Amino acid sequence: MLKAMDYCYARDFMFCSICGTRLSFDSLEVARCRHCGFERNASELIAKETTYVITAEDIRRELKLEPFVLLETAPVDEEVVQRAVVNEACPQCHNPQLEYHTKQLRSADEGQTVFYECPKCGHKFSINT
Repeated sequence: MLKAMDYCYARDFMFCSICGTRLSFDSLEVARCRHCGFERNASELIAKETTYVITAEDIRRELKLEPFVLLETAPVDEEVVQRAVVNEACPQCHNPQLEYHTKQLRSADEGQTVFYECPKCGHKFSINT
């Protein structure tokens, strides 16, 4: 029957038993922990299959970086475009109605730009008024 320590060793053989850091193979004889100096005989590791997941926390620890701070993301300043419907035919599919919205793109003393989109075929075009 496996004891808790035996199970941990059997499962995590590539990591230091003292601090949990991944062991490094600087020689063919031993695997060494770069953090605390723990050594494991390399012959214990022969023919063992390894798989592991590296997290952002692991990278931070390896590079000796301060903990990551998650910043609140500011909401994206997107306009919600309300589209009205006009009874004009689409130039491509001749659908009898187009959706449109306007936006002031040029200086205030010039007219607005009208953006049209066909709800049937998706054709888009604009007209400067």
